[in-house]
Amino acid sequence: MKSFVISLILAVICLVGSSQGFSVRPSVGVTAGVTSSTSLNVFGNRKTKEQQTEEESKYWQGEWVCKDCGYIYNRAECAGMYFEEQGPGFRCPQCSGPRRRYAKKVGDRVGTTLDGGDAPILLFSFGGVALTIAFGIWAVNNL
Repeated sequence: MKSFVISLILAVICLVGSSQGFSVRPSVGVTAGVTSSTSLNVFGNRKTKEQQTEEESKYWQGEWVCKDCGYIYNRAECAGMYFEEQGPGFRCPQCSGPRRRYAKKVGDRVGTTLDGGDAPILLFSFGGVALTIAFGIWAVNNL
């Protein structure tokens, strides 16, 4: 109990003694209106309209739709990134479906992406099942 009281007193003394650290004092040598070469250029220069239209022309301007749940990809909800900029680890925010389950929507039709879809997964899954069954039959007959 005695050590707790001593700790409390020391904490109060430190807070009272360091209250100058919380006061606002003008900096010495800084004049108003002078900017350095790094101020406000942290994120680079603004893009011109030509650069913006060139960048937008690289990406699909239609909608990307999750084929599992129907979620429509919204750039504003995904850090302002175009769908094509999303990495392979991207998942649907609504159903956690993988990126390959998204498709381009053109009018009322929904297409497929160019990353193979589910065909490779299904092919290897059925192949694995067939090999497992074949190995099981072989093991029963030969062991």
